[in-house]
Amino acid sequence: MNYPPRFPFLANRAFVLLLLLVFGQSSLALTLEGSDAEKGLTLAKASKAKGEGWKDSTGKMKMILRNAQGQESTRELRILSLEVKGDGDKSLSIFDTPADVRNTKMLTYSHNDSADEQWLYLPALKRVKRIASNSKSGAFMGSEFSFEDLSSFEIAKFTFKYAGEEKYMGHDCYKLEAVPNDPHSGYSKQIIWMDKEHLRAQKIEYYDRKQTLQKTQTFNEYTLYQDKFWRAHKSLMINHQTNKSTLLEWSELKFSQGLTDMDFHQNVLMRVM
Repeated sequence: MNYPPRFPFLANRAFVLLLLLVFGQSSLALTLEGSDAEKGLTLAKASKAKGEGWKDSTGKMKMILRNAQGQESTRELRILSLEVKGDGDKSLSIFDTPADVRNTKMLTYSHNDSADEQWLYLPALKRVKRIASNSKSGAFMGSEFSFEDLSSFEIAKFTFKYAGEEKYMGHDCYKLEAVPNDPHSGYSKQIIWMDKEHLRAQKIEYYDRKQTLQKTQTFNEYTLYQDKFWRAHKSLMINHQTNKSTLLEWSELKFSQGLTDMDFHQNVLMRVM
């Protein structure tokens, strides 16, 4: 999945989008002119352009869930992602542990300007469940990430606005407001802090439909791959309304593994992998 969250992030891809923002190595000199809306769109397009060309990736992830009392549970999974030219990315998440969720899979087809498609395979029921558009705000596998957060970042799905500049954790950052165009989105807006040097997401605030801060996602331990693509190896999502959190830890991330559309066909959901 292209994690981060949805925004480059938004990452990622899938986790996804979750998940996580991917940007190039060299600093980008941006000229921000015009209205705040025009400046916001310039930032979004620049970050999107810097993240293109990664082709495909595989990796392992630990998902550490913490409840309001501080108790933790850990899940381990594999993530496969495919860059799709002219459309959104595809991702496949496969849970390996614990035993009660082993072989649970989620397949995501992100799209540029239409509703994303997502399917969840539940081995205990031996059936595939399609995630309805109006259910995308639901929690994914008990985590603080929603199904919506697992789609790749696509510019046409948001209305952007430049929201100023601010330091965050020692980084000089642009602030970008992204308002989802999907009426079924669980969010009214997202505020993204991206560092000026590499346009990497450092923090994202998610506001619910009542305009109240719901969640905050932070990104740490960025690593550069192929002298071009940045990946955050740790991402923490805190739910301020429930006091729960989910930490994602990436490892064994590899690019250009030769994945194709066939690796993301719906029939892989029923296959033991």
